[in-house]
Amino acid sequence: MFSAEHFIDLIIMGWLSNVPLAIGSIVSISVFCERVWSFRGLEAASRQLAAKVIDQLVRRDLEGARRACTDNALPIAGMFQEALGWENVSADDLDRVFATRRAELARGLKRGVWMIGTVGSLAPFVGLFGTVVGIIRAFGVMSESGESGFDVVSANLSEALIATAAGLGVAIVALIFFNYLQTRIGSLNAVYARSSERVVQALIYVESNAGEMPAGDEGPQ
Repeated sequence: MFSAEHFIDLIIMGWLSNVPLAIGSIVSISVFCERVWSFRGLEAASRQLAAKVIDQLVRRDLEGARRACTDNALPIAGMFQEALGWENVSADDLDRVFATRRAELARGLKRGVWMIGTVGSLAPFVGLFGTVVGIIRAFGVMSESGESGFDVVSANLSEALIATAAGLGVAIVALIFFNYLQTRIGSLNAVYARSSERVVQALIYVESNAGEMPAGDEGPQ
């Protein structure tokens, strides 16, 4: 009868594939939890900061916009702070400044995610390797005993099937993690892009309406 003790014995027997799969699982879960924690509330907070900076720019309070970025630890605050530090530059040049900073922020958002993708792509092959090893052992037992039948090779075949199942299971979970994080990263990158475009538009609006905008005008929406 198949028992928990027998299952543990099979896992130990297939350590050649199960150990790498276990390590890959730990790495995937660790990176996923760290990234999810770092993304927590980041999108909403970035939108709020962008709205605050744009509001200060429309009010022609450049120093207020800079202070809003200086007092904030969000990644997007550093992007705004660097861009607002430039003076007498064209909109195209400012766009390039924002583009450079967005690329740096994108690399930061993706930190460690490649490991999850690697685990997801390699896990099935590691499981297949364990399956092949189990089948080789099964034929080895048959050759040594000179007997055949399911009872002779059942343990090794069970090891092979467990390796396959483990590899597929780890790969499925890792790919779910990877796709979820990629979606979150894409959403954050979109927020950064829209926010930088709105800041540039606000600066252009203020410059084009210098001395013409009446008090209380809220500027571009």
